[in-house]
Amino acid sequence: MTARDERAGRVFHALADATRREVVSRLAQAPATATELAGSLPVSRQAVAKHLQALDAAGLVARSRVGRAVQYELSPTVFDEAMAWMAETGTRWDERLRRLQARAVSPSGAPRSRRDR
Repeated sequence: MTARDERAGRVFHALADATRREVVSRLAQAPATATELAGSLPVSRQAVAKHLQALDAAGLVARSRVGRAVQYELSPTVFDEAMAWMAETGTRWDERLRRLQARAVSPSGAPRSRRDR
């Protein structure tokens, strides 16, 4: 497994949780603190903080101090990397499926019968 595969795995693992996806959706609108996020989610501030830690560990958010509060915003480069991984993986699967289809169809373009296989 490459380092890129591992980074993509961390991103997908972090986004597997519905609450974290909702946090990402909120942060896509505007940077926010854990307290601000908790005010609009059906979970406690402590739960939001744990979700933000998971998103931070995956590199999906960046933290910055604003006075006494810690504000979170999305890190778009990590999303771009995960999207590129998905595109490359999809291209590889498309190519495999194309080769499989070519093998399953006779040279005349008609599907091969069971006897021909």
